[in-house]
Amino acid sequence: MQKIKLEKLNRNEALRYMGHRGEVSTALEALMEKCEAELLEHISPAFIYKVFDIEESDEAVNVCSTTLTLRGKDIREHLSGCSRAVLLCATIGPAVDSFIRKKEITDMSSAFAADALASAAIEQVCTMADEIIKSQLPDKFFTWRFSPGYGDFPLDTQRDFLNVMNAQKRIGLCLEESNILTPRKSVTAVAGISDHQVERKKRGCASCNMASKCNFRKRGEHCGF
Repeated sequence: MQKIKLEKLNRNEALRYMGHRGEVSTALEALMEKCEAELLEHISPAFIYKVFDIEESDEAVNVCSTTLTLRGKDIREHLSGCSRAVLLCATIGPAVDSFIRKKEITDMSSAFAADALASAAIEQVCTMADEIIKSQLPDKFFTWRFSPGYGDFPLDTQRDFLNVMNAQKRIGLCLEESNILTPRKSVTAVAGISDHQVERKKRGCASCNMASKCNFRKRGEHCGF
C-alpha cells in the first residue's frame, strides 16, 4: 500500500461536480473552504497497484496468472496493442463516508459540498498514483485509466478485481452486493502498458453507462472522462 498526502483539494473541480456556474459568491467560497478544511482532517488517501501480463481472446482480455477476465468490446479495444496492464485500487478512506453521512443529518449544504470535494479528492489521488506508477516504468507507454462500468466493461468485474488485488486486506476496499465499492470514494481501474506508442482511444460520453442520466450532459457539459 502506498499512502498519499493531499494538502489541498481541487475546489474548481468540486464546483463543477456541484453544477455551479459563474462567479463564486463569498458565502459559497466560505462554505467550500470550511468543508475542505474539515474533509482534509478525515481523508486517508492510499492506493495499491500490480502489473500483469495480459492475453487477448475472442471475447475478453485475460489477466495472466489470475482468475480475472476483463470482458467487453470496449476494454478489449482499450487494451489493444498492450502486452501488460496495471490494475489500480485507490481510496480516500472510510472516515469520509461517516463524515458526509453526519453532515447529511445536520447540514445538507455542507454535505453536498463535502461530497463534491471528496469526489475531486479521489480523482486527485488517482492522478498522483498514475504519475508514481509511470515513474516506475519510465520507458513504457500507457493508456488512460478504464474502470469497470465504463461502456460495456461489466461493473460486476469489481469482485474478481478486488480478490486478485487482495484489496480488502491491503487497502480496506470492499464491495457491496450491488457492486458498489466501500468506502464510496474509491476507484478501481485498468491501464494498458506497451513497449511502443499506442493509439489513444477516444474518451467521452459514448463510453459511459451513465450517459443517459448524466447531469453534466443535461447542462451541456461533461465530467472530464
